[in-house]
Amino acid sequence: MRARAALLQLYRLGVLLAVAWLIRAHHLRLRVEGDRPVRVEEVAGWFTNAAGLQLDLTARGGFHVLDKAGAELGYLIRTLPHADRTIGYCGITDTLVALDLNGRVLGFKIRHSEDTKTHVGDVMADRHFRKTFNQMTWDQVAGMDLKQAGVEGVSGATMTSLAVAEGIVHRFRVAQGELRPQPVRWGTRDIGLAAVLAFALWLSFAKAEGRERWRRWFQWLVIGYVGFLNGDLLAQSLFAGWAKSGIAWRMAPGLVLFAAAAVLVPWATRRPLYCQQLCPHGALQEVVTRFAPGRWRWTVPASLDRALRWLPGALLFGVLFVVMLPLDFDLASLEPFDAYVIRSAGVATILVAVVGLGAAMFVPKAYCKYGCPTGALLEFVRARGVEDKFGRRDWVAGLLLLAGLAMHWQHAAFFQLIFGTAV
Repeated sequence: MRARAALLQLYRLGVLLAVAWLIRAHHLRLRVEGDRPVRVEEVAGWFTNAAGLQLDLTARGGFHVLDKAGAELGYLIRTLPHADRTIGYCGITDTLVALDLNGRVLGFKIRHSEDTKTHVGDVMADRHFRKTFNQMTWDQVAGMDLKQAGVEGVSGATMTSLAVAEGIVHRFRVAQGELRPQPVRWGTRDIGLAAVLAFALWLSFAKAEGRERWRRWFQWLVIGYVGFLNGDLLAQSLFAGWAKSGIAWRMAPGLVLFAAAAVLVPWATRRPLYCQQLCPHGALQEVVTRFAPGRWRWTVPASLDRALRWLPGALLFGVLFVVMLPLDFDLASLEPFDAYVIRSAGVATILVAVVGLGAAMFVPKAYCKYGCPTGALLEFVRARGVEDKFGRRDWVAGLLLLAGLAMHWQHAAFFQLIFGTAV
């Protein structure tokens, strides 16, 4: 039985890794096949008379911006594909940088990003950050140390904005042939997350005596620090972004450690670490349930309970379709977690958060049971002991992998079937 349980756990982890690899390979192919060529319309904000772009075949590899008469107006560079390893919160960003005839930066704009839409919007709405490189020469940008220069990023979108800045610096250095090894950024928030994780591990594995008292105080720390202050919550938008673009281990090592523990600890020990100890929304639901009058408690009928428990799995299928096709849909709106980043939270994610907390007054952790795809993903990999058997979740996970393979191999056919046009 132990061998069977071990093989089952390897199957579950293997399915998870296979889906992540499939998403990564699929998006690498999409970037190669449809690389979003730069259009002259994109530079109109800097060069009103621009009529054409001429590729520069020198080491700089940018574009000369020309008017109708063929006179040069300025210069343009694009950060991708050179900066495709610079990952923000959950994805890479393609940025355009314009320079005048004297070689000084006029500004930059984000033309496409796989990061969270609200974070990207916050970056481009911050006028101070948009002027970070203005009037700097090529050599000054290439030689820039962002930390020494005091570039701290945009509040509420720190990782996204720093990735944009690092991508620009990296792109200028590529042209200068002066690439430097990029260090892992262990900032205050990463150290804080590591400390919270260590305490959560203690709560999960310590003896039960006295643990609940500590856990209730710890829940407020999770809600306040992990949720509202840091905003570093695990979500489908994060996992999908990392699958597409790579894991942001250098930009956000604390968050990567958080995510690794959330997957591997339950996989190896049966303890639901993240959902039980570290999820701010789960903790806030428990607080709401404790303060709600006992007479409000409602028992979900068995038939409705069985039906609702299919919803998180169905949402995971939806996430896969959004990522693989790909669809222009913000995955953050499916879950309540972005609502904790109040400054940039969208209406949909706030609505999901409010409804989930309202439901917790009647059914404890209702959202966790009936609505959370991220929780369903973590629960799928959790070990269940030597008596564990291949069950419904495992069949569904296998079907999810097959669906991903079909969309990868027959991407054009799926796209045309759904949208009625070729890719």
